[in-house]
Amino acid sequence: MKNFPLPVLGFAAISGTGKTTLLSKLIPLLKSSGLRIGLIKHSHHNFEIDKPGKDSYRLRQAGASPIMLVSSHRRAMITEFDIARTPQLEEQLQFFDHSELDLILVEGFKAEEFPKIELHRPSLKQNLIFPNDPNIIAIASDEQITISSDNTNLVIQQASQLTLPPFLDLNAPNLIKNFILNNFLNHQ
Repeated sequence: MKNFPLPVLGFAAISGTGKTTLLSKLIPLLKSSGLRIGLIKHSHHNFEIDKPGKDSYRLRQAGASPIMLVSSHRRAMITEFDIARTPQLEEQLQFFDHSELDLILVEGFKAEEFPKIELHRPSLKQNLIFPNDPNIIAIASDEQITISSDNTNLVIQQASQLTLPPFLDLNAPNLIKNFILNNFLNHQ
């Protein structure tokens, strides 16, 4: 994402950690700060955006691709891929109108290289993504986190040399907003 003209910030975690819940609280806070926010959500499922019986569904089933649905309230574009493949974030970012946005938030794409805030709930008993991903710029958790060789798959010598990224309270979206405004966006 080095050549992309807008800041891109991801939220990475295992399913069920609360990425969508946090983003649904965080987006209005960022918008109230004057930012124009875009979002990409990576789905691992084959989803349908239109429904059987609707004109757009029938036209897509007939072979039209892409299809753009437009009303006075919104626009949606549906493009069929000829061959099923894993989407690449950089390719998908090109579909945003850069002049209309200040920040693009990303839910998912955790294996790709771009800045991310990791969401972590120790109660789910899953390993941290950090330190195996050097793109983690902060960890948001509902409990204090300690790094040990058990939860990071590191040998003890390496664990003792680690510096944790900033800790954010997962249940305080206003503090996460402030981190994004004051730390992430100020360093772009």
